[in-house]
Amino acid sequence: MKRRDFLRLGSAGCVSTMLGGMGLLSWTPRSHAAVISRTFYITEGFIDQIDGSSVYFRGFSSNSDALDIPGEALIVQEGDTVELTLVNTLSSAHSFVIDGVVDSGSVPAGETRTVRFTVTTPGTYMYYDRLDAPHNRLLGLHGGLAVMPAGSSDELYPGSPTFVQQYFWIFHDIDPAWHDRLRRGLMPNTDYVPRYFTINGLGGRPPGAPGSGDPAQDAMHDPRTALHGHVGDRSLVRILNAGMCAQSVHTHGNHMEWLTQNGVIRPDVWKKDCIFLDGDMGALDVIYPFETPPDAWPPTDVGTYPMHLHSEMSQTAAGGYYMFGALTDIFFE
Repeated sequence: MKRRDFLRLGSAGCVSTMLGGMGLLSWTPRSHAAVISRTFYITEGFIDQIDGSSVYFRGFSSNSDALDIPGEALIVQEGDTVELTLVNTLSSAHSFVIDGVVDSGSVPAGETRTVRFTVTTPGTYMYYDRLDAPHNRLLGLHGGLAVMPAGSSDELYPGSPTFVQQYFWIFHDIDPAWHDRLRRGLMPNTDYVPRYFTINGLGGRPPGAPGSGDPAQDAMHDPRTALHGHVGDRSLVRILNAGMCAQSVHTHGNHMEWLTQNGVIRPDVWKKDCIFLDGDMGALDVIYPFETPPDAWPPTDVGTYPMHLHSEMSQTAAGGYYMFGALTDIFFE
């Protein structure tokens, strides 16, 4: 893709390129290690925001005509080898990095490189472009990798509390002024002022708003993001923060079981309804237990509860569109 031959996508068009790339993860354990092959195309384009602004992004995408932000969620098993081909369609160099696991080095403009790496430690990892840090990551070049313990389908790490299903929540905050400067090959020259906040690439859409209830536009109904379960469907949520802003993840209905912080296993599993998430690549692993909500009246095993962030700015878009920020719903069914 030539630098000026950008993709231009509305929010619905953007998500149509991403469905199936993030969210509810399916996993069947194997008795042997495997080679997992993927190809990522490094692409660029514009995405229209709820206030009509068109913002520039870059992504690790499924093909040269897509713009996937975040990139595809990868799930592998301890001991697997990942064979990743990077096709850089842009006019600038980029890279693929998982801290402590792999670094592709600089992939020059217009070139293709294949890297191989073996995953040895179960957990949750962010992959991203380290070049010109943190700018390429902020522009959208990031995604999530889940590494399952060998032979296990229901543990985060050997001996962890167990779960039934698992998701990624990747948070992002966006300063369109920075994005525009970087598009033009210039360094940002203003303070970082995020105007849009997303989870798995989407914001919420309150009832009655355009796109409300549309899973291609509304994070509160996106099946990759919204938690769905019956009582007992314990859900592991792998939380990553690709943005710069620290956040506080707050769930209603149930407390979360707090397993890790920034990749470190906690010595005790605390139950919390609000957990701090560091900015600039913070990470958490939690289990939402899908237990009967203790405070519901009348008592019930069905209903809908929100997940939102306890930072007021993150609930808005463009500084005033309330409930268009990084939030989703939890459905007891």
